[in-house]
Amino acid sequence: MSRRVLQRLVLPADKDVDVLPLYVDPDAAVLDADKYVVGGNQGAKDINAAQIRQSISSGHTIHPDQITSRNTVRLEPGEDLSFGTYFNAFPAGYWRRWTIVDDVRLTVGLTGAGAAVTVYRSMANGRSQRVDSASTGADAKGEFTFDLPLRPFVDGGWYWYDVVAGEEPVGVEAVWDTEVPDDRLHPGSLTIAITTMNRPDYCGKLLAQLGRDHDLHELLDEVLVMEQGTQKVVDSPEFPVARDALGDRLRVLEQGNLGGSGGYARGQYEAVRKGTATYAMMMDDDVICEPQSIIRAVTFADLAKRPTIVGGHMFSIYDRSVLHSFGEIVQRYKFWWRSPETVLNDWDFAARNLRSARWLHRRIDVDFNGWFMCVIPVQTLREIGLSLPIFIKWDDSEFGLRASEAGYPTVTFPGAAVWHIPWTDKNDALDWQAYFHHRNRLIAALLHSPYPGGGSLVRESFAHTLKHLVAMQYSTAELRHLAIEDVFAGPEMLHRELPTKLADVNAFRAQWTDAVLEADREAFPEVRRTKPPRRGKDENEVPRKLSLLMTAAMAPVRQLTKVRPMAERFPETEVAGMDNKWYRLAGHDSAVVSMPDGTAAALYRRDPQHYRDLLRRSIEIHLRLRREWDDLSARYRAALGEITSPEAWEETFRPWTEPEE
Repeated sequence: MSRRVLQRLVLPADKDVDVLPLYVDPDAAVLDADKYVVGGNQGAKDINAAQIRQSISSGHTIHPDQITSRNTVRLEPGEDLSFGTYFNAFPAGYWRRWTIVDDVRLTVGLTGAGAAVTVYRSMANGRSQRVDSASTGADAKGEFTFDLPLRPFVDGGWYWYDVVAGEEPVGVEAVWDTEVPDDRLHPGSLTIAITTMNRPDYCGKLLAQLGRDHDLHELLDEVLVMEQGTQKVVDSPEFPVARDALGDRLRVLEQGNLGGSGGYARGQYEAVRKGTATYAMMMDDDVICEPQSIIRAVTFADLAKRPTIVGGHMFSIYDRSVLHSFGEIVQRYKFWWRSPETVLNDWDFAARNLRSARWLHRRIDVDFNGWFMCVIPVQTLREIGLSLPIFIKWDDSEFGLRASEAGYPTVTFPGAAVWHIPWTDKNDALDWQAYFHHRNRLIAALLHSPYPGGGSLVRESFAHTLKHLVAMQYSTAELRHLAIEDVFAGPEMLHRELPTKLADVNAFRAQWTDAVLEADREAFPEVRRTKPPRRGKDENEVPRKLSLLMTAAMAPVRQLTKVRPMAERFPETEVAGMDNKWYRLAGHDSAVVSMPDGTAAALYRRDPQHYRDLLRRSIEIHLRLRREWDDLSARYRAALGEITSPEAWEETFRPWTEPEE
C-alpha cells in the first residue's frame, strides 16, 4: 500500500477575480431552509424557492496578489478564509459511493504565527459539523494532518477547511491523499480528443493552456485535434506555443465535417487503434479548462470500483462563476435530457456559496455527461463501440445510456469543470440543428426507451411540431418532419449520409423566410399593423395558465383563416429572442424575430395553405411512427453494434485516412 494524492489546493492560474468564488470564500455560511421545515404548502415552497437564490455575498474577496502560486495563497493579518468552495472542498459523497477509497488524509501547511485551521464536514442535507482544528501558536510554521473517514457520506456531503490568520500574514497550502494498493498508485494515461470546426483562436488557446500545465503532461498519451474546418487551428498564433510544449504528443487530424459525433468518434477510434492510453477524454474546442480538473477526473477514474466514465461540469464562459447544471439525466418516459429534480440550474457561486446551498451537498447521480469534458475508459470503447454516427446532438447522452446498460456508470464529478458558451445563448432548437435534435432524440429513444411505443415521446413530438406551426416557424416544422422520415430510412443510412447531411439540411430549410437571417434590421420593412394591441396590453407579459390554455385551443384553428392584407407587406410586431414563444407569435400574421445570440433576425410570415399541408403530413407521419415504433426499435437495436463499431467508422474515415495516390 502507498499514498496517492487525490486533490491539491488550487488557485486560478491567471488570477482572474471573476472565478475567485470558485476557489476561495471570505463569506459566512447562511444555510437555506430545509424542505421538510418549509413543508408542502405551495406558497411556502414558492417563497423558499425565491429565497434560495438570494445573494448573501458581501462583495469582498482576496486581492489577486495574495495568490502566490498555483497551489498557495496568502492571508493578510486577521483575515478569515474558507476553502469550502467548488474547486477546493473535497466531494466526499462521490468518493464514498464510486471508489475504493475509505478514508482520506488532509494535510494543511501554514506559514505564519498565530494561524488556525478548522476542518468541517457537511451532511447530505447541507448541515455542517466541526471536525477538528489546529493552530501554529507562536511558531512561524506548522504542518497539520487530519485523518478523515468517508463512512458517513453515503448520500453526499463534503469536507473542507477554514483558515484564520493571526497578527501576521499566513501562507496556506494543502493536499488531500489516501492509501491505495500499489497497482492503483500510478495514474492511467490519457488521450484528449478535441473536435474543432472553424474556431482556430479558441482551439489554439485551449491547446496552449494544456501545454503550459506541466502536471498534466505526466498523464498525456496524446492530444488529438480533429480538424474539420477551413479555418485551421495550425494557423492560430497560439498553436506554435502548444506545439513546442506538447511536442509529438500533439496530432492534428484533418477530415471532412462529420460533426461532433464524427470528430469524437475519430478520437475514440485512434485511441482504441493505438491501444496505449487508459482513457480517452472528449473535450470541446471552445472551452477554457481548469487543467487540474483533468488530473482529478483521471485520478477518480483510476480509483473507481469498476471502469467508470467521469465527466466535469460546465460553467459559463461569459459569467464565469455561474454553473449551468450539476448533472444530467434522461427522463425515460418523455425521453428528454434534464437536470434531476433536486438541481438548481444556473447557480451563481459568487452570489451564494457552496456552504450555504443545501442542494449542492446531496450526491447527484447521472445518466450521462456532456462531451465538453468527459473521460471514457478505452476498455468501455472496446466493449460497447464508439459514438453513434449522428453528426451532432444526443451522441453523448446515448453513449452514457449504452454504457450504463453494459455496466459502466457515469459520474459527473464536482471539482472538475470547464467554462463554455451557455446553451441558452444558442439557437439550436430552431436553426439547422433542430433536424439533428429531433432525429437523434428519436433514434436514442428507439435504442433505449423502456416503454412500448416510446412512452409519451411521439405525442410530445406532435405537440412540439404544432407549436412551431402556430408560431410560423415553418422551416423548423419541416425539419422535424424530415427528421422522422429519415428515422424510417433506418440505421443503415447513418454512416452513408454523415458527410453530406448538414449541407442537405441547410439547402432544404432555406426555402422558408423564417430560416433566412439578416444581420441588419433595415433589411426588413417597418412594423405596421391593422389593429393596436387589445386594450393596450403589453404583449411581452407572461400569460396566466388559463390564457395559455385558451391560446393553445384557439391558435391551431386561427392558422386556417386569411392573412390580414397589411401583414403581407409589413411585419405586425418585433419579437426579441428572449420572448420568442409560440403563444406570443400565435396571434400575429407576420413578425420580425431576433435570434437568441443577438446577431441576426428573421421574418416570420403566416401561410395558411402551407400550415394546412404540413399539419396533415405531421398527423399522418406521427400516427405511422406510433404504429411502427416497436418494429423500428428492434431494427435499430439490432444494428447498434455494427454502426458503432470501429470497423464501420474506419470505412467512414477512409477518404481522409488513405494516402493520396
